[in-house]
Amino acid sequence: MFKMIIEKSVQFRWAVVFAATLVMAYGLFQLSRLPIDAVPDITNRQVQINTVAPALAPAQIER
Repeated sequence: MFKMIIEKSVQFRWAVVFAATLVMAYGLFQLSRLPIDAVPDITNRQVQINTVAPALAPAQIER
């Protein structure tokens, strides 16, 4: 199986080069469409949770 693939790849080397070029061109096209931020988002995200637990101390609620 692998021997046949290698033989056909050598026999039709221009087809292999053409296919590799197509894959590379498609990859470069997709790379240009990739949404990349130049500066990462470094905002501080905070969450506030309100709870009612009259029998617990604040330190116990934080756990």
